[in-house]
Parts: sequence; structure tokens; C-alpha cells
Amino acid sequence: MSTKREVLHEQYFGEQHLTVIEPSMGWRMLDLKELWAYRELLGVLTMRDVKVRYKQTALGATWAIIQPFMTMVVFSIFFGRLAKIPSDDLPYPIFVYTALLPWTFFANAVSTSASSVVGSAQLVSKVYFPRLIIPLSSVGAGLVDFAVASSILLLMMLYYDIGWTIHLLVGPLLIFAVIFTALGVGTLLAAVTVAYRDFRYVVPFMVQFWLFATPVVYPASLVPERWQWLLFLNPMAGLIEGFRSVFLGRPFDVSAIAISSTVAVIVFVWGIAYFERVERRFADII
Repeated sequence: MSTKREVLHEQYFGEQHLTVIEPSMGWRMLDLKELWAYRELLGVLTMRDVKVRYKQTALGATWAIIQPFMTMVVFSIFFGRLAKIPSDDLPYPIFVYTALLPWTFFANAVSTSASSVVGSAQLVSKVYFPRLIIPLSSVGAGLVDFAVASSILLLMMLYYDIGWTIHLLVGPLLIFAVIFTALGVGTLLAAVTVAYRDFRYVVPFMVQFWLFATPVVYPASLVPERWQWLLFLNPMAGLIEGFRSVFLGRPFDVSAIAISSTVAVIVFVWGIAYFERVERRFADII
């Protein structure tokens, strides 16, 4: 494979500096130093995604609340009242909403990240920057929706007389773990979608199937105890159960969170490694 070189001449304080940009060979991992150097670009792209999402909309950021809230209403009617799915002796609406909050963020982040590189084709083919910034900005934009939708959960806690506990201190760690998982899956799908454009049609089906493979509408206790470890190999399963413990004051299932968090780290490393390996070809095939 021939090495493609890009030479940049710049002037600093009357002196000329030469910068050579060339792709590295083989596998490489996350370059935090390079990402930090382009942090302003990350902020610009994140704000661009937020503005595009709400531009020329009648309700604006209210859509971030409507999606999980209406999904909660539908699930409460069909799964809570009609199907009588247990909710660990908790009101079903808040039981399912505490799971929908991280799940909606994860699903939207994965879906937008998967198509983010293809959607930024003109930018990728014209200028150099760490391509990882593109899916990373998509995940970052979803945090705005997550923060807005969290206000409904706080109101529901007041309505159902569920007090705040010290468990809330674990919340940021679980959010960070969900971000890790979404970024790992999103970057992997983004790289695959560049090479195989029809894969973008697979992503919605995959996310929908993943929803029912995750204890969102049902509790993990519904699965026989001897098989629960298989459920928690799904990285979102243990994290969502952790979210319920954070907001509803239930005891933490440490083993479940540990298994899911370990798988989340593996998914993150795998996704980033594959993305970094194939990103050198993006400009040629996009």
C-alpha cells in the first residue's frame, strides 16, 4: 500500500513551518492528544448537530421530552395495563421511564453516529481532521436531549413520592458508561456504513431488536436467575438496571453492572480500533 502524503506550509512569526500528514499503517488506538488539539472543531460540530435537529421546528427542544414520554405512555398502556408485565412493585410508568431515558439517548446516538460520516462526506473529502470527531459530535449532541428529558423524570419522582437518595451520586458514572457504549457501537457502525451503504437500513432494525433484548419494558428479575448473566452480556442491560437503582433507590446489582460495564469497554475498544484502522480510506470511498 502506497503512503499518501499531505504537505502543509505555514507561517509563524516570520518563520516557515512544514507539517506532513500521512496515514499510519496497521492498527492504531485512540489519539487523545490529537482529539484535544481539535476540541474546538468538536464543539462546533456538536452545536451544528443540535441546531440542525431543532431548526425550523414548531416545538424545538420539547421534542426531546415528547419522544420518551409518549413511548412511556404507550408502553404503560400495552405492557403495564394490558399485558400486566411486573415492575418490581413500582408504578409502571416511572419504572419504564427510568429505563427509556438512557435507552433513548443510546438509540438516538447509535442511529445518528452510524450515518454521521456519510452525511459529512464533503467535509471528509476536503480537509484533514480526526474523523472520530464526527461520530463523537453526534453522541455529544444527544446529551442535550438527555438533559432536557431528565426534567420529566424528576417531576415523576415528585408525583410518585420517590425521594432522592445517595444512589444519585452513581448516576454520572452510569451515564459515562452509556456514552462509552454508544460511542463504541456508533463508531463501528459508522465505519461499516461508509463501506456498505445499504447497512444504514440494518441499523433501525438492529436498534429495535436491541430494545426488546434489554430490560426496558420488563425487569431483569423476570429472567431466571441462572440465565441472567447472559442477559447482562448485553451492555445496556446492566446499565439500565443500574439507572433504576439510582433513581428509584433500589439496591445495586453489582455483578450485573460489572458484567455489562466490562462488555461496554470491550465494545468501545473494538469500535474505536476498527474505526481508526479504516478511516484512512474514507476520503477515497465516500
